[in-house]
Amino acid sequence: MAFCGTFDFTLDAKNRLTVPAKFRAALADGVVLARGSGRCVEMWPAADFETSTDRALGDLNPLSQRGKELKRRLFAATFDTELDAAGRVMLPAKLIEHAALARDVSVLGTGEWLEVWDRDTWAAEDEDSPDRINELTSHFDHP
Repeated sequence: MAFCGTFDFTLDAKNRLTVPAKFRAALADGVVLARGSGRCVEMWPAADFETSTDRALGDLNPLSQRGKELKRRLFAATFDTELDAAGRVMLPAKLIEHAALARDVSVLGTGEWLEVWDRDTWAAEDEDSPDRINELTSHFDHP
């Protein structure tokens, strides 16, 4: 299942996020929350996160300083969790700080994972999406 769409939610007083109902089944076997490469929190199905990181990091020399540093930075801000009975996940303070999340958030589908953004931050980022899509795809070879 591809994660797609944008959904607006509000974090509750305990920093719990309601996961969009249509995605709960895909996350039922465990959730990985990770620091996103942008000002966001990534939310992965646990098995997919493991597969993706194994594929991405598989050729790294485990003894290299760069490999060690990359893994340290990646996994130090990664948290395993589960959906609660109401279909929510609690966001750790470290990830809330990284993404500068206020109470109002947007949950974005990005194909393999979901991203959680501060709603105002995402609105500002999304303003130039048509131009950025063209820029980001300009180097692709298309028939």
